Amino acid sequence: MTEPAPRRVRERGEPATDGLFNVLKPPGMTSHDVVNVLRRLTGLRRVGHAGTLDPGAAGVLVVCTGHATRFVRHLQEGEKRYRAEMVLGVETDTQDASGRTTAVAEPFEIPWSEVDAALASFIGTITQKPPMTSAVHYQGRRLYELAREGVEVEDRPSRTVEIYDLRIVSVWPPDSPAATLGARVLFDVTCSSGTYVRTLCADAGARLGCGAHLGFLVRTGVGPLRIEESVTLEELEEARAQRRLSEYMLPVDAALEHFPPVRLAGEELHRALHGTAIGWPAGVERPRDLEAGDFVRLYDERGRFFGVARVEGEGTSLRLHPDRLLPLEPA
Repeated sequence: MTEPAPRRVRERGEPATDGLFNVLKPPGMTSHDVVNVLRRLTGLRRVGHAGTLDPGAAGVLVVCTGHATRFVRHLQEGEKRYRAEMVLGVETDTQDASGRTTAVAEPFEIPWSEVDAALASFIGTITQKPPMTSAVHYQGRRLYELAREGVEVEDRPSRTVEIYDLRIVSVWPPDSPAATLGARVLFDVTCSSGTYVRTLCADAGARLGCGAHLGFLVRTGVGPLRIEESVTLEELEEARAQRRLSEYMLPVDAALEHFPPVRLAGEELHRALHGTAIGWPAGVERPRDLEAGDFVRLYDERGRFFGVARVEGEGTSLRLHPDRLLPLEPA
């Protein structure tokens, strides 16, 4: 059976090296600013984040340290959850509140039911054109670099993303039967990695015919990591002063639950630890929806996580090719 492996609990005072921090990023800081704080607190150079949050946004930022940085790409693949505010009737050049106003709609009245239906219509697989303020590369340069020079790239490539769920939490003004100029919609959205919520707001405004922009954004979760369990930079500063920073560090696999677990032993474990592809382990149940290109979490016979492997082949000839590995101390 591919049962989840038991979590390893770090002991008090144990040095913080390879792991994750579920950081509550405050507004006003870049994601790289947060990485620099963690570098200073941990004394490590190998620190990185798994998914940028805009400077004006707040919420869950997964920060990896040590060998955990090898898994940044995989950590980014987990679903993201946000609480966002959409402001109707006003468009900006950044698609959010930090930008310059580019258009203000004529007075309008749109029933809230139509606003709800417009947002719900984005649930499923959609295409988005990344905003010019994004870090997407275009002909060797970042879009935001071109935007700072006043360049607008009209043919920037679209990307396919998935909106799993989107629900309105509240509207303002609450006592109005319809949305009017400046109305605000607070909503929760669960989406795939790579989704731009600011673009979602702009596209919804276009669909409604009044225009819109993102008022504010809070990331409430990344995969299994939730904002309720996140830690502030102030708490980390205090923990470092008290030599208990490790208590806030999570094991790498804490954020990889979107990959099914597989336990290995004997020769199969030995080969996998050395990066050699292996056949699907005998006696291990294979998830029905597993297919080539998917990934699995790898554990040894003691339940210690040591990496992820890419699934190759098909049918009964599936193989596991180690993709990213952690050093594993002898049992």
